[in-house]
Amino acid sequence: MKIEKLHHIAIICSDYERSKKFYTEVLGFTIEQEVFRAERNSHKLDLSLNGQYLIELFSFPDPPERLTRPEATGLRHIAFSVTNIADTVKYLQSKNITPEPVRTDEFTGKKFTFFTDPDLLPIEVYEL
Repeated sequence: MKIEKLHHIAIICSDYERSKKFYTEVLGFTIEQEVFRAERNSHKLDLSLNGQYLIELFSFPDPPERLTRPEATGLRHIAFSVTNIADTVKYLQSKNITPEPVRTDEFTGKKFTFFTDPDLLPIEVYEL
């Protein structure tokens, strides 16, 4: 098997409209396709960033909550590259999002921080 690249990340949200607004208006993703699957009572939103398809956002009736954060079995977090961590923190704060204190990666010397989406999914921003 030869993997070429990451295709997408699938996220199940508890409040579709709230998460749709967060990923598009706060994080700046572009809607590629939006469908409602009546047989599943489920929305599916395909999102891209800078022309690259990255996230499938799903809604399902009454999904269970995430058990623990961030060291639960399964996906730990998603991470996005940014050019300036200080500017990113200021932007997030302007959207009433409080990121964790900025840390420095002990191996690369790069700065990073975490914040959460509306369902408390950890999101990392990592300075290039």
